[in-house]
Amino acid sequence: MFSLKGQVAVVTGASSGLGRQMAEAFARQGANLAILARRVERLEELKARLEKDYKVKVLPVKVDVTSSEEIDAAAAKVKKEFKKVDILLNCAGSSKDKGVLEMADDEWDFTIATDLTSVFKMTRAFGKIMAEKGYGRIINIASMYGLVGNTEIHTVAYHSSKGGVVNFTRAVAAELATKGVTCNAICPGYFETELTKPVLDTPRFQEFAKTHVPMERYGKPGELDAAAVFLASKEASYVTGLIMPVDGGYTCI
Repeated sequence: MFSLKGQVAVVTGASSGLGRQMAEAFARQGANLAILARRVERLEELKARLEKDYKVKVLPVKVDVTSSEEIDAAAAKVKKEFKKVDILLNCAGSSKDKGVLEMADDEWDFTIATDLTSVFKMTRAFGKIMAEKGYGRIINIASMYGLVGNTEIHTVAYHSSKGGVVNFTRAVAAELATKGVTCNAICPGYFETELTKPVLDTPRFQEFAKTHVPMERYGKPGELDAAAVFLASKEASYVTGLIMPVDGGYTCI
């Protein structure tokens, strides 16, 4: 079960962090990949390693996920190269962290454009390719902060954008259900990446985790892979509109 051999997966935000980790998870299961990000040099490095380690085909594409023109061009390039798209993982994102009383318009607009509108634009472009073939798996990376508020950090635009991704996922799942295309979301909790590790390893966060995360720790590299692979698989054919927290139990209390 859960082999992705011969399938084509498109992954945004693949130059670092969770996007990079899950691109490797798909390659490990045999999927060919189109990896999208702005830092093309990092994509080229990832391409070389994945092709060597897993014997899959990898297409790096430089894309700003806030640009409709660049996304449409990327979709055309991927379709020309692979003739199809089976899996779309929307992982790219960024955030300006401020509270509602301090946040400026441009900080709000940047976060919504990067974390929510980009998911719409990517899904529109690549969902068309899937619908034409009558098959697809769309996976959106939301956040546990799309399900709950928090008192640790003021980040109102991030909460809003990820909450939008959650219900966008449900809307797309319902719309595309008869076209052979599923749409689901993963809501990660605190996860180790190259950007977050310095914060997560501080005594302050360790103490916070002990009182707020039932497992008393943050997520380790690879602990999102199983969720992504399951939702990307043919076996998940009757699963759509699912919002799956992977957060060590944060949202269950």
